[in-house]
Amino acid sequence: MLYAIDKMEKITNVPYRNNYVKWTSRLSPTEIKAIKDKLNGMITEKDIHTSSWMPGKDWSGTVFMPIYEKACVKNVEVAAMCFGLILWEVMMERPEAWAFGRYKMNEIPIEGMTYFRIELPSK
Repeated sequence: MLYAIDKMEKITNVPYRNNYVKWTSRLSPTEIKAIKDKLNGMITEKDIHTSSWMPGKDWSGTVFMPIYEKACVKNVEVAAMCFGLILWEVMMERPEAWAFGRYKMNEIPIEGMTYFRIELPSK
């Protein structure tokens, strides 16, 4: 579950939906599953994740390479956006609650979205 922390509003849609559908339609169901399985494995390990730091700089030989090669036709910037949107969808699909934001480190903006696990208020 993914929430906008400022409003505690549940997020149910991937932004830039048309681009996301176009890019991921170029991937096979097996490739998408492998990417999501890898991300879910990474997410389970920690409570804070920054999208641009998760895949590493070199995607060669990883499940993420088809994002660059196939989905985004070898465009580095578009592949980064596509990766971020896949991660967004994975966060929405998680059973635990997550929120997100853009942050700075030493006054320098961090590239990518940062996700952090939250506790939902009791009803």
